[in-house]
Amino acid sequence: MSTDFDAFIEWLDAGAASDGRSYTEMHARLVSYFARKECATPQELADETLARVARRLREEGAITGVAPAQYCYIVARFVLLEYLRSPEHKGGELRDVRDRETTTDPERERRLTCLDDCLGRLEADDRELILAYYSGDGAGRIAVRRDLAAKYGLSPNALMLRASRLRDRLRTCVAACRKER
Repeated sequence: MSTDFDAFIEWLDAGAASDGRSYTEMHARLVSYFARKECATPQELADETLARVARRLREEGAITGVAPAQYCYIVARFVLLEYLRSPEHKGGELRDVRDRETTTDPERERRLTCLDDCLGRLEADDRELILAYYSGDGAGRIAVRRDLAAKYGLSPNALMLRASRLRDRLRTCVAACRKER
């Protein structure tokens, strides 16, 4: 009789025996995913993702309609969102990165300097929008975003897309800046 873990491995292998390689490969891919998102605990988040997938498989008996790897990434995205919203999470927000107290870590100093440079390159309206978009906490953040949408004549969804594009531009700029230094 197979265990829940064996059933999970079989599902992850999509029927082809891999002696657990598919599990270790998926775990490594998830660790890499969370590390790219600059999560403090990528190993733990990968473990949590795979545990949730295994639990769902056990509860439902089967997960169909989506490839195993794709389903794992769908769950990983939810785990990431929960991580980013958690109170103990200290990173991920542009404003938080700028406002955290200084440290002696030269890499972090370089990243903060690059972020300041890149924010300075934005047009004033874009800089104001992205900094305001990430200000506040909880209900305060919701109110700020509602006011921003009204100020710029945007729907909440359009505001989110604009902020997302600005965030992507900043990420690209910061990455290029860090390579130069």
